[in-house]
Amino acid sequence: MGEIPINGGGIMFIGEYNHKIDARGRLNIPSKLRENLDERFFLTKGLDNCLFLFPEDEWKVFEEKLKTLPLTNRNARAFVRLFFAGASECTIDKQGRINIPNNLLEHSKIDKEVMIIGVGQRIELWSKEEWNCYNAPDNISYDEIAEQMAELGI
Repeated sequence: MGEIPINGGGIMFIGEYNHKIDARGRLNIPSKLRENLDERFFLTKGLDNCLFLFPEDEWKVFEEKLKTLPLTNRNARAFVRLFFAGASECTIDKQGRINIPNNLLEHSKIDKEVMIIGVGQRIELWSKEEWNCYNAPDNISYDEIAEQMAELGI
């Protein structure tokens, strides 16, 4: 688990890790994921009650895509607000930890146990409880998802 190089020299984050957040809101990022994070990276509100952690290069790509959304479209404005208003520039301390701001802890319902998930070009942070609910058999059907992905050409 960790990361693998992808076309263009980028990194793909993979794997699932269970860690605990300390009383100060600090979370140790697994070394397999940490070794390919830039000196600074961006943490923001994600979808499905998780947090998205983007390396700086991937954040810039994502940011450019958001900038192209039409200002006149209500849903586009809401989508841009979700990601930019909640964004925080982060660095890793000498112990391999990041500090998660309170507003992001509240958004993600992260309290103590955190699931750290490698998801391609980003990392997701989930409360363990939310991750377990998301993965519950009555919540997710991999067969249905596979069918829908086939319709998208995957």
